[in-house]
Amino acid sequence: MEDLFRRYRKKIQQVSTDFVRSFIHDVNWNARLIGIKGARGVGKTTLLLQYIKLNCSENLETALYVSLDSFGFKDKTLVDLADEFVRHGGKYLFLDEVHKYPNWAQELKNIYDDHLELKVVFTGSSLLEILNSRADLSRRAIIYHMQGLSFREYLELETGKKIEQYPLEAILKDHVKIAGLINDKIKPFRYFNSYLKQGYYPFYKEEPDLYEQRIEEVINMMLEVELPLLRGIDVGLVPKIKQLLTIISESVPFVPNIAALSQKMDMHRTTLLSYLHYLQEVGLTIHLQKEAHGNTKLQKPAKVYLENTNLMFVLSSLNINTGNVRETFFANQLSQKNKLSYHEKTDFLINNTYAFEIGGKDKSKKQIKGLKNAFVVADNIEYGYQNKIPLWLFGFLY
Repeated sequence: MEDLFRRYRKKIQQVSTDFVRSFIHDVNWNARLIGIKGARGVGKTTLLLQYIKLNCSENLETALYVSLDSFGFKDKTLVDLADEFVRHGGKYLFLDEVHKYPNWAQELKNIYDDHLELKVVFTGSSLLEILNSRADLSRRAIIYHMQGLSFREYLELETGKKIEQYPLEAILKDHVKIAGLINDKIKPFRYFNSYLKQGYYPFYKEEPDLYEQRIEEVINMMLEVELPLLRGIDVGLVPKIKQLLTIISESVPFVPNIAALSQKMDMHRTTLLSYLHYLQEVGLTIHLQKEAHGNTKLQKPAKVYLENTNLMFVLSSLNINTGNVRETFFANQLSQKNKLSYHEKTDFLINNTYAFEIGGKDKSKKQIKGLKNAFVVADNIEYGYQNKIPLWLFGFLY
């Protein structure tokens, strides 16, 4: 325990709170059991450490942060850790990377049931299963999903200025006014292209020259470690999944032809659909479904996008399609708090209510003519007009 406390205090000293993600305010920290899921690299560890530093600094011994992939945690069980921590007066236990611990779900359930005075926060991969046959945590834990930086957060990091976020309905109703307020404070065009290339993952600030290399490492860790660990994928099949990811990155966007793709990749249709599903689960792609009924793992998605635009510039830097970049940005920024679906006539259907057609500044309203609650989302414009809205403005949703 002494060694864990030493490591924990060192991490708290090193973490900066100069910039804190707005996501920290979305979490109900008063809950007894909180789970934060998210793709590797989006900032889950930093969020935990910042919360501790901001809220427990006057009494650090009542809190403890432990990374379950750390050598300092070897030869311990979560239950034993919690028991000892509570005996020493512990009140707030933060467990990072729980998916690295084999029996995490059952032991968290036991801790929750045995220590009514203890609050536990845990983080894990996007693949983390909260429901399973042995320990149903869904009735006990409040689960949150964390994404990378929004365009708004990137602007805050780059400029040091506090910028308000806006819900979707406010943007649709008052986008001209909102765009004016933002442009009076900052000129988003100066930063938009940089964000699309190198601004989604918070670690872009640390070593900009190594950013693409670090994204490649993130992808490899997801495919070579997390998928085999959490989905039982044979490591020898990972190159096939990488091949599929590259095909998606070079498409405009990717509209799966399962029969042709199965033949090209020399794999069974069901296996291919499973791989597509795993890519979405691990947080590398976003899928649009026509109708999501039953087991989506075995359903063919209507469209597939990479999860964020930064991935595009790493995986297919020589085959970047502007239209795909625009649609990927839109899908990514809306996916945090909204439901995305396929639309027969436009690019996206959001929350089963709003239709969106994405394009450049000269994009016409032809494809939304006669549609209710339909909008054109245009790149390379500072201000919109009526139901034509600037693309960059959808980066202020979270």
